[in-house]
Amino acid sequence: MNEAIKTPKDTTATKKAARVESYDIAKSDETLDLAKDLAKFIKENKLSTQVQGKEFVNVEGWQYAGSRLGIVPIVEHVIDMSNDQEIKYQAKVTLFDMRSQHTVGAGFAICSNKESGKKFYQEFAIASMAQTRAIGKAYRNILAWIIRAAGYEPTPAEEMEYTGNVPTPAVAPSVTEPTPVMRAVTNTPAPVEAPAAETPVAAPVQYATASQKEEIIRLLNHPLITRQEKTKMLLNINRLDEERATQAIAKLRKAIEDREGTSAVAA
Repeated sequence: MNEAIKTPKDTTATKKAARVESYDIAKSDETLDLAKDLAKFIKENKLSTQVQGKEFVNVEGWQYAGSRLGIVPIVEHVIDMSNDQEIKYQAKVTLFDMRSQHTVGAGFAICSNKESGKKFYQEFAIASMAQTRAIGKAYRNILAWIIRAAGYEPTPAEEMEYTGNVPTPAVAPSVTEPTPVMRAVTNTPAPVEAPAAETPVAAPVQYATASQKEEIIRLLNHPLITRQEKTKMLLNINRLDEERATQAIAKLRKAIEDREGTSAVAA
C-alpha cells in the first residue's frame, strides 16, 4: 500500500540517466554531451590541478572520460629499473575498448626517487606512480581533444609533474629539493632553463580545432565510411594539425560523394 508511484517526471529522469550511461565517440552529438558531462564532473569532484592559471585534469578525470566511452586501462607490465643509487620503475598501460573488444591505445611512463620531491618515497609508491602516469598518458593519446573540449588543458596533471612543471604540494616533506625531473627520466644533462625552452617548441603547433574534429566525427558516422577507416581516423584525430584536419574533412566528403554516386549507378 505504501509503494511509491513513479511519476512521469521520474520516468523521464530514469530514461535520461540510462541514455547518458555511456557515449559513442563516433557520434558528434554524444561527444559534445560527454564534454559537458566531463566539465561538470571534474569541477564538482575537484579533479584538476591549476598551474600558472591553467587547469590540468588529474588521472581520475581521464579515467572517468574513458569509462563513459567503455574504454578501460590494463597494466601490461611494471619493470623494475632500480640500481644501488636509484629506485626507478617503468610501466606500460594499454586501453581496451569493451565495445569493439580491441586495444585502442597505449602509454609508457617512468617514475624515479631522483625526481624533485620524491627522495623519500618508498619503492611501492614509485611503482604506483609509474602506473598512474602511464594510465594518464594512454588516455591522453586518444582523448586529449575531448578534455580540451571540456575546457581543460589536454595534458594529465601527473604528466606535468613528470616534466617538472607542476609545483610540488606544500604538504610534501621534500618540496624544496631542486633536482630537475628530466635528469632522472632521460639520463641526459638538462639545460639550466629547460622548462622555459620547452614552451616555444610546442607553441607553433596549431592543432585541429574542436569544430574541425566535430565535423570529422560527423562524417565518420556516415554509413558509407568503413569501420576500418573510422577506427584509423579516431585513433589519430588528436594528432592532426589544422591543415591536416582540413585535408581529412575534404577527403572524407569526397569519399562519401564518390560512394553515393557509385551506389546510385548500381541501383
